[in-house]
Amino acid sequence: MKVNKVIPLIRIFDEAKAVEFYVNWLGFTIDWTHQFETNFPLYIQVSKEGIVLHLTEHHGDCTPGGKVFIDCVGLTEYHAELIEKNYRFNRPGLEEAPWNAITMEVSDPFGNKLLFNESKE
Repeated sequence: MKVNKVIPLIRIFDEAKAVEFYVNWLGFTIDWTHQFETNFPLYIQVSKEGIVLHLTEHHGDCTPGGKVFIDCVGLTEYHAELIEKNYRFNRPGLEEAPWNAITMEVSDPFGNKLLFNESKE
């Protein structure tokens, strides 16, 4: 088997709140959206620098409260960018992890978490 890509699904409930968090604050780009028809659940792909997420309103896709581990480089600079935006609902800190890394965890408006991790090695 050869894996080409892994894309986590993240449960959302409100398009405007999802855009405010993932696009306006975290800096993701909306790649595409899908909706079978008006007033049906929305499905959105967002991406940023190699991270691809599927945000879904479909209740059967996944449950809220998941966590995505994102291994990255440049976390201190990204953290500074986020703090500078002064987002009123989230002001994450940087933490020293016991596995010799710096981490930053952010929680979205729907109870999901993104854990950014930069190894010190």
